[in-house]
Amino acid sequence: MATVLIHRKVHIVSLQNDEPIAAHCGPGDIAIRAAPDGWWTSFVAEDGSIDSYDIPYGSYQEALWAAKAAAEFGTC
Repeated sequence: MATVLIHRKVHIVSLQNDEPIAAHCGPGDIAIRAAPDGWWTSFVAEDGSIDSYDIPYGSYQEALWAAKAAAEFGTC
């Protein structure tokens, strides 16, 4: 089940590995998704394209910290 946290007016959406990003996120949102290899942080661009960091984080807390940092600097 997707959960949303708002940080600096940016929606950070936590997803399970079977939840598609496009179904729960819109332009400017950041998705944190659980996967077998870790927690992926992904960014939804204005055109709907999705970009992710190169490697997953080891924990939800690390991925959330990275998403909050991205929201702080407006890099999403």
